[in-house]
Amino acid sequence: MKMILAIIQNADRDNLTSALRKAKIGHTRLNTTGGFLRQGNTTLVIGVEDDDVDKVLHLIETTCQEREILHRPGSGALHADAYVEPVKVLVGGATIFVLTMEQFRKL
Repeated sequence: MKMILAIIQNADRDNLTSALRKAKIGHTRLNTTGGFLRQGNTTLVIGVEDDDVDKVLHLIETTCQEREILHRPGSGALHADAYVEPVKVLVGGATIFVLTMEQFRKL
């Protein structure tokens, strides 16, 4: 059995969770925040049999797309009137961890 941790953009959350429900793949959704852009993400915890890992990875790949956004870097240390040029940043896609589970119980 495997546990898949998938960190995705909130913009992709509804499409992926809908696809997982249609495929009858149980999952737990956690609201998280990215450290780089400090934007909302969703982390999905998905437990599946070894044979279903590729199916889940395919669903993630087809529903979580990269996109380019304009991001205005800066911190609270900047003067309020300071202008910071926005930069283009690629976001989206997914960061995925596939972990082997020794034991799974549903109580």
